[in-house]
Amino acid sequence: MKATLNSREENIAKLTVDFTAKEWEDAVQNAYTRNKGKFNVDGFRKGKAPRKIIESHYGSDVFYEDAINELFNDAYPKALSDLNLTPIARPQVEFDKLEKDKDFSARISVEVRPDFEVKDYKGVKIEKVDREVTDEDMEKEMENLRMKNSRMIAVDRPAANGDSVLLDYAGFVGDEQFEGGTAERQVLKLGSGTFIPGFEEQLVGAAPESEVEVKVTFPEEYHAPDLAGKEAVFKCKVHEVKETEMPELNDDFAKDTSEFDTFEELKEDLRTKLAASKEKAAEKEERNRVVQAVVDAQDFDIPKTMIDTQIEDDIQEYDQSLRNQGMNLDQYLQYLNSTLEDFKKDIEDTSIRKLKTRLVMEEIIKNEDFEVTDKEIDEELENMAKMYNVEIEKVKEFMQGENLMYMYHDLKFNKAVDFLFENAVIE
Repeated sequence: MKATLNSREENIAKLTVDFTAKEWEDAVQNAYTRNKGKFNVDGFRKGKAPRKIIESHYGSDVFYEDAINELFNDAYPKALSDLNLTPIARPQVEFDKLEKDKDFSARISVEVRPDFEVKDYKGVKIEKVDREVTDEDMEKEMENLRMKNSRMIAVDRPAANGDSVLLDYAGFVGDEQFEGGTAERQVLKLGSGTFIPGFEEQLVGAAPESEVEVKVTFPEEYHAPDLAGKEAVFKCKVHEVKETEMPELNDDFAKDTSEFDTFEELKEDLRTKLAASKEKAAEKEERNRVVQAVVDAQDFDIPKTMIDTQIEDDIQEYDQSLRNQGMNLDQYLQYLNSTLEDFKKDIEDTSIRKLKTRLVMEEIIKNEDFEVTDKEIDEELENMAKMYNVEIEKVKEFMQGENLMYMYHDLKFNKAVDFLFENAVIE
């Protein structure tokens, strides 16, 4: 078998695979050996009839289809490997007329992965990400700490913005109560924007044990088509009004909420942790910027087939993420009053960028010949066991086959990112 690349234009490769008469005869003989047991020929036990006898009864080409399938299925992957081609679609194949004791050729046209050279990926310049812990950062962290240790207390006064109310409500359009618009002892923080526009504002000023009618208009793009754009009235009963009681930041607070005796010690520890967090986030952002700078510098065409496949993969991933949250993509699109085609358009640019990044990084991995050792694999498995608090044997049992292959590729990808970052210029 000999493979020849005839042309490669716009990611379409055209090649010829030549087979000798002997290769063809061997394939036909193998097809006969595999299939002779399927034929009944008078005078012979099943599976014992000679090839010539079967061919005389059923036609000289009776084994040709099976033979050509075997020959092509073996030769096609080898031809791709020899010519360094990676297909992204099914090939179109034309064969010469098949005859006994004659050479023949297969002409193949197939869409392939783009062939390009990654340029200028060393010494990429990016701007250093700010790591300074500002007074504003500290104020936000301390306020978060206060909120984390706050408590809700019932108050005997009308509700104000920022308070939480405990209420029952029932929704009506006209005189008809609609489905899904009823709840009992629902907690709602006023000003949170949780409910439809106009609802929470009308509960400001409501006293405990009071009844309030809230009049709203559902948005035109509301997920329930039978309610979209319609006026509604919610009959509400406010049971309680609660306000958030925030603790004072002092030494007592430090003793109650941490291992420190003074608030200054707690504050210094908070600053240290915040600095470490900002350092980690800044380096992650710089690494992302380096990768994207390299990717943006490359100019090559990506076949539409690959883009369509990436979009479909991303849709499946998004759907699975929604299912993990108790929803699916169809329900999500209905909620947004959108369609699958609109969703595909929305994610197209992101999918293309993800695909281009993968293609560029794979070329860099190949150029730099990055490899992953068994030791590195074992270390990653041990890290996973610690992260999920499971036995290492269970992790190894799960990380087999395809999962292990994905981890192997991820480790190579990380090596490439490390390499780009180490060779970047951060100004």
